[in-house]
Amino acid sequence: MQTNIASTGISSTGKGLFGISLTAALAGFIFGFDTVVISGADKPIQALWHTSPWFHGFFIMSMALWGTVVGALFGGVPTQKYGRKKVLIWIGILFTVSAIGSALAPNPYVFSFFRFIGGLGIGVSSVAAPTYISEISTASSRGRLVAMYQFNIVFAILLAYISNYLLKGIGGPNDWRWMLGVMAIPSFIYSILVLGIPESPRWLITKDRDNDARNVLSKLGVTNANEEIAAIKNGIQHENIGGKEIEFFSKKHKTILALAFFIAFFNQFSGINFILYYAPRILERAGLASNDSLLSSIIIGGTNLVFTFVGLYLIDRLGRKILLLIGSVGYIISLGAVAWCFYIHASANLLVTFLAMFIASHAIGQGAVIWVFISEIFPNKIRAAGQSFGAGTHWVCAAFITLISPVFIDENSGILKDNPWPIFAFFSFMMVLQLIWVITKVPETKGRSLEQIQKDLGIDY
Repeated sequence: MQTNIASTGISSTGKGLFGISLTAALAGFIFGFDTVVISGADKPIQALWHTSPWFHGFFIMSMALWGTVVGALFGGVPTQKYGRKKVLIWIGILFTVSAIGSALAPNPYVFSFFRFIGGLGIGVSSVAAPTYISEISTASSRGRLVAMYQFNIVFAILLAYISNYLLKGIGGPNDWRWMLGVMAIPSFIYSILVLGIPESPRWLITKDRDNDARNVLSKLGVTNANEEIAAIKNGIQHENIGGKEIEFFSKKHKTILALAFFIAFFNQFSGINFILYYAPRILERAGLASNDSLLSSIIIGGTNLVFTFVGLYLIDRLGRKILLLIGSVGYIISLGAVAWCFYIHASANLLVTFLAMFIASHAIGQGAVIWVFISEIFPNKIRAAGQSFGAGTHWVCAAFITLISPVFIDENSGILKDNPWPIFAFFSFMMVLQLIWVITKVPETKGRSLEQIQKDLGIDY
């Protein structure tokens, strides 16, 4: 049965669309800041509470990621039931509470609890924010608008590195508390700003609130709101067979589930979170002093930001698949070179150069594409659940890698305490597998409406 799509996406004139998308994407800013700020607290906390590598990896460094896993896996439920906007508001609240609680924590257990709370916010944000932005975007602008979520992540990563560098020494042995506590400021501001955005028109239509959806579309500058509503409703109707709704985990969805799983899996098995979380420690292992390692982390963060701009510029021009291909080749070369640098004990500056190349490859490829791609391959009625599945896979892998990393790279008792080159060689090999997957399995989605992508992927029920 064919779907008569009246448009190639929400035919907005752009009025207010960028500002609304940017506000929602600010969830990514807090996400990015929270993700990396812990790198500055890594070694001071371990020294303060005398934690073992296993305890440090599980409770201190990866507890936020376990919260992220829970938030991502279950975040689709409230996002679909209560709406995208309400969930985005609660994300800001969770981040604010986490920042204050982590900064004031008297012991590693209280610290881990509040980091877990922040992780919940990250996990849910990786479901709700890309879903929301993809649903209010036009087909021609969806890539760069959803990718603003990633831009905010990397912008915040850079600011977190700079913040850690500037705050080091300000509070003596407790400077890490300032590093973590400062995140409460942007979290609170975000919570206030998100109150002013409208609800997703596609979500409103799934709840039969057509009049509310019409009002939102008008605010977005849509001139043919009735046609848009009819096209979206037509697409939603095709997500049922004979009036019976298809289960999320069904053969009909196996292609999109596989796509979401593998893009998330390969994202983390590139080693991106491993390098971001442990950048200062990795650079110290390369021979840089503590202050120099923090400064080099800023260079890595700056590279991430610059090449994210490049990814934003190219994603709706070259397309998602081409960027993944470029990123995969860059991953393979740079990670192999980092492994080689460690193996032959090359200069720290050369190693930093290849780490920067790795970050650039990620920013142009996986970094720019992942949240866009997952948010657009699932049909309207299961988009939140699909985003939850993809984000959940992403964060399970991230948590696993962050958990075991101290066991490998701890300079005193790690398995690779003498030389960590094998872990980078492993990541390079995984990116060879990603390259093969992209070439053989990944479709192009640029310039297609969400309903058209649904048909292209064989989900025209």
